[in-house]
Amino acid sequence: MSKEFKTIEEQLSILEKRGLKIEDKEIARDFLLLNNYYRISGYSLTLREHDIFYENVKFQNIIDIYNFDYELRHILLKYIEKIEVSFKSVYAHFFSEMYGKLEYRKSINFTDPTKHLKLIKKVDELANKNIEFESCLKHYAIDLKEEYPMWVFIELFTISDISKMYRISKNELKEKVAFKFNYKMSNGYEFLEKHMHSITIIRNLCAHNSRLYNRLFVSKPNLNSKEKQFLNRDENGEYDNSHLFGFIMIMRRLLERKDFIDLKKDIIELTHKYPFVSLKYYGFGPNWNDL
Repeated sequence: MSKEFKTIEEQLSILEKRGLKIEDKEIARDFLLLNNYYRISGYSLTLREHDIFYENVKFQNIIDIYNFDYELRHILLKYIEKIEVSFKSVYAHFFSEMYGKLEYRKSINFTDPTKHLKLIKKVDELANKNIEFESCLKHYAIDLKEEYPMWVFIELFTISDISKMYRISKNELKEKVAFKFNYKMSNGYEFLEKHMHSITIIRNLCAHNSRLYNRLFVSKPNLNSKEKQFLNRDENGEYDNSHLFGFIMIMRRLLERKDFIDLKKDIIELTHKYPFVSLKYYGFGPNWNDL
């Protein structure tokens, strides 16, 4: 049976009939109108069993969870940007040092020519669209009439682009980049490939306003045995690597130490701002901040 359109008043009535306490109807009306009933419903899953809310659950509790998740996404984006900038810089430096400033255009320097050409074409199209607005692009293309050197071209890459380029790079280059990010084991670049893919997943969810609260990830972060010790365990004693916390562990690897400490502080401050929200629904253990 298809769902029929419901007015804001009808939506409020449904929520009240399901046991939700709505103390300020005006705030609730505005919140529903501006944020979409069905988007909001995902943030209330931990507050109800099926469609019936637990005793004493308030509409404000849903607002707090929603706002916490919103602010957390923006915190994560701030630090993911640091990872993206540093990774692109390190990659461009070692690539140019090893091959030359324009050799990124040659498929021979990569392990998958088809993927390489597709990626270069995509970024070329982006460069052509932005040439009038980016002085650096204009300087090389119009003033100097030269190809963009690697360290200029790479600034057009998204974190997904650089992750893909790293994956199809040759092992000698990948090892140099991995070593710089303290992946010093023999197969460190394989871990780094997977970790950059995981960071891309989180970045895309944050950038597109997707819910992180109580989200179960199908693509789980690749953690070593030591890192897994910080994960929660389920009722069967298995490590819970399906929530956000595993991705925070990867950010811990890729960020400068001082930046990771700042990330921790930002999350702690957020928990103080919204004390109702439990980090366990993001996979954080009770002693997570002792990392």
